[in-house]
Amino acid sequence: MLERYRERICSFNDDIQGTGSVATAVLLSAMKIKKQKLGDQRFVMFGQGQAGLGIARQICTGLMMEGLSREEAANHIFGIDKDGLLLKGMPMSDEQQMFAKDPAFVANWHVADRSHITLLETIRNAKATVLFGVTGQSGAFNEEVLKAMGANDPQAMIMPLSNPTVKAECTPEQAVAGAGPHCLIATGSPFKPLNVNGAEKVISQCNNLYIFPGVGLGALICGTPKVTNEMFMAASQALSDLLSEEELKGGRMLPRIDKIRYVSAQVALAVAKEARRSGLGVRADDEKLLQMVMNAMWEPKYLPYRLPE
Repeated sequence: MLERYRERICSFNDDIQGTGSVATAVLLSAMKIKKQKLGDQRFVMFGQGQAGLGIARQICTGLMMEGLSREEAANHIFGIDKDGLLLKGMPMSDEQQMFAKDPAFVANWHVADRSHITLLETIRNAKATVLFGVTGQSGAFNEEVLKAMGANDPQAMIMPLSNPTVKAECTPEQAVAGAGPHCLIATGSPFKPLNVNGAEKVISQCNNLYIFPGVGLGALICGTPKVTNEMFMAASQALSDLLSEEELKGGRMLPRIDKIRYVSAQVALAVAKEARRSGLGVRADDEKLLQMVMNAMWEPKYLPYRLPE
């Protein structure tokens, strides 16, 4: 549906693109903490439904903006579904084909069964540094999986995004116990901060509400005929850029939820600026665009109600 209409109607799919954009914002924040680039990472996507594919596509956009080709970007991402690592020749959807690996790509991997390469085998052989969970399988990120991530990278990014809480692939406590105290964590469900070696570690909730209101507002005020991947990337970057150095040091990778109106305005502005850059939106300066955003935002205030005399 998205691919059929996105070039004809100004529309987007929040489950696919919104999820991908907020997850990418978390990754951009993590890169600031690690002082690395997306291109330095290897991503394992445990779950290849709409959410997983949406995240993978947005990561691809980010990698390509760093200078990688589409094929090079896709080679950084390893998708796993019920049949194991996606390999060319397996039955799969057209959307999954982009991330399927050629059997020759994994020919030198140490695995028990080449027709069903497991999550743990993929993490070890691909040297994964970022792990996403979008399966709804509670406990899927067990101690062995998390230890493998920590062995690859002390600052491994662990993202159990399934919700509600009972379906999370692991808890933040389990992530720290397995991957180590320096691992980075974002979740799909709300979790309280952790005390790690005497310091508070904030657990950011990777929630689409950080993205979709601002993207919709930005697209509306700038008059773009379509919402592009680059606009979602601009939204991700704007979201990450709202964090201070102090917040990043505390493990926070998304802004505080009580700042959501300001966040949405900044996301909308970023989308409108990207539309202008790409020749798809109104050609107004930054100050004018911000004023247009603020004028279009609904203020939930009402006049006092008076009973008729």
